[in-house]
Amino acid sequence: LCFRSVNNFLMTGPKAYLTYSSSVAAGAHSGMEECKFQFGWERWNCPESALQLSTHNRLRSATRETSFVHAISSAGVMYTLTRNCSMGDFESCGCDDSRNGRVGGRGWVWGGCSDNVEFGERISKLFVDALETGHDTRALINLHNNEVGRLAVKATMKRACKCHGVSGSCSIQTCWLQLAEFREIGNYLKIKYDQAHKLEMDKRRIRAGNSADSRGATADAFHHVHATELVFLEDSPDYCTRNASLGHHGTEGRECLQTGKNLSQWEKRSCRRLCTECGLRVEERRTEVVASCNCKFHWCCTVRCEQCRQLVAKHFCARRD
Repeated sequence: LCFRSVNNFLMTGPKAYLTYSSSVAAGAHSGMEECKFQFGWERWNCPESALQLSTHNRLRSATRETSFVHAISSAGVMYTLTRNCSMGDFESCGCDDSRNGRVGGRGWVWGGCSDNVEFGERISKLFVDALETGHDTRALINLHNNEVGRLAVKATMKRACKCHGVSGSCSIQTCWLQLAEFREIGNYLKIKYDQAHKLEMDKRRIRAGNSADSRGATADAFHHVHATELVFLEDSPDYCTRNASLGHHGTEGRECLQTGKNLSQWEKRSCRRLCTECGLRVEERRTEVVASCNCKFHWCCTVRCEQCRQLVAKHFCARRD
C-alpha cells in the first residue's frame, strides 16, 4: 500500500487520537500487504488503489473485493493497536487481566497477560468507521464488513498456558488469550470472501425516493445476514481487462506459475486463470538471478558463501500475436 493511501485513510480520523495514528497507519498497511498475499495469483490482486477506492466517496464500489479490503484493513488496524497495547507502547492501556484468578476450566485458571482486544476494537472503530460519512446502503455495507474484520481478530485468538506444580507436574495451568498470527486472520477472511453474501435489494422501494422506504429495504436485506459474513452489493467487473478509471490493471504482463516446488493446485492453475482464460498467451522469459551457493561453515562461527548466477524460467501473460 502506498504511503499516500494510508495517509488519506488517516487524515479523516479523529484528531484527538493522534497518539495511535502511527499504529493505525501500520495496521492499515499490514492489512493491505496481507490482501496482496491472499490474492497474489488471482485476476484481482489487491492493487495499490484498492484502499483508496473503497474509502473515496466518488469512486466507492461495493463488490466482493471491496468487502475483503474493508475487513482486512479493519482487522489490521485492530490487530496492531492490540499488539502495541500489550507491548506497553501506550500509557493508557495494558494487558487484559479482567478474568485473572477465575477458574477457566478443569485444571486451569485465568492469569498472565491476555491481549487487550477490547481496547484494540474500541480505538480501531473510532478511526476506521469514522471514514464512513454516508448514510446509504453502501455505507452500511462498509461498516458491516469493517465489523467482520474485527470479529475475525477475536475469532482466531488462541489460548496459551503455563504449567505449575511440584517439579513441573503441571497439576494446574495458568492460561491467557493471545492474538493469532496475522496470516491466520487473512486465511480466515479469505474463506469469508469466498462465501460472501450478495445483498438483494428491493430496487422499487429504493427508487421510490422515500428515505423511510429506502431504509426499510436496506434493513430487510440485512435481516438474514450473519454478523461474521461478508456482504457485497454489486457483481465484480471483468478483471482480465484494464480499466484505469476503476484502478484495475488487467492481467497482461502479470507473472504466473507453471513449475516450482510445493505449488498448490490453485497456484499451478494460475497461468490458465490469468492468461489463457483472459485471452492472453503464456510467455516464457529467462532471467538471471544471483543467489548464495556453496555455503561452508567455518570454525567458529561463520558461514561463507559464493555468489552464483543462474538462469531461471519465469512465465508471464502476453498478448497473442
